[in-house]
Amino acid sequence: MVAMSATEPDRLENFPVTFFAVMMGLLGLVLSMTAAEKAAGASGAASQFILGAAVAVFAVLVFFYGLKLVRHPAAVKAEWNHPVRIAFFPTISISLLLLGTALAQRMPDLAYGIWSVGVAAQAILALSVVANWIGHRAFQPIHLSPAWFIPAVGNVVVPLAGVQFGAVELSWLFFSAGLLFWIVLLTLVMNRLIFHEPLPSRLMPTLVILIAPPAVAFVAWIQLTGGVDAFARILINIAYVFALIVLTQAPRFFRLPFALSWWALTFPVAALSVASFVFAHETGSQAHRIIGFTLTAVLAFAVATLVVRTAQAIRAKQICQPE
Repeated sequence: MVAMSATEPDRLENFPVTFFAVMMGLLGLVLSMTAAEKAAGASGAASQFILGAAVAVFAVLVFFYGLKLVRHPAAVKAEWNHPVRIAFFPTISISLLLLGTALAQRMPDLAYGIWSVGVAAQAILALSVVANWIGHRAFQPIHLSPAWFIPAVGNVVVPLAGVQFGAVELSWLFFSAGLLFWIVLLTLVMNRLIFHEPLPSRLMPTLVILIAPPAVAFVAWIQLTGGVDAFARILINIAYVFALIVLTQAPRFFRLPFALSWWALTFPVAALSVASFVFAHETGSQAHRIIGFTLTAVLAFAVATLVVRTAQAIRAKQICQPE
């Protein structure tokens, strides 16, 4: 991961904000493994180890992107003005929210502090991104992709730990905002996918993001309402429907070259895994429990593969290159 240094200012200038999608994948794996360990009655050693690794990676990413902000503010501004990359800025706040959620049962005081910073950052980034979308810029259909769901997904992550921290009304506020923009963006994204040219190869993996909003919203809804009802069932089954739709495109994925966008595969799978375990716990469904374990295994393999591929790309200096 540490492919940059102060002696390589040009590469630092091209250090992408999309790197924070790696954090969503790692922390998603932590939450998925934690749910799997709880369902299996196992110790939390595996999830604890991955959490430690995720924290170390997050520290490295924050350091280098902070260095980029100080040394190359124009490059950061260019990313903010990029019609696709702007949607990845909330991955920073979502990573904080997920980290707070992962630590909630382990170190509640520290978790609350991290979660609070994440909430503030998510509010600022989500509002800023939406303001940018509806501002003076003229976006084209080609600019739209499932990555635009990221700011909305961040909002529905807030209740995952927010209810435990006693911020119930705040959690409802973010959940409502996330649900609203998910519905709006779903219409726009499906229109783009059906009636316009196919996604560029670098963005094809973002199709998997379609799974994340309903899966995370299901878990958030359970936290907010305390049980599985009709709407909860609708949410989790929508997530399964999108998972099946994405599977129809799987053969195309295997022909694509590696890019950081491949990390977009991980968090949605984690979200669906956790949602499956939550549904199994609430209803006693053995089938959903098996789905949860299967998805966790797939996720662990995917993350391990992507870690290796990312390390290889960094070593070959293929990541921090101008586009």
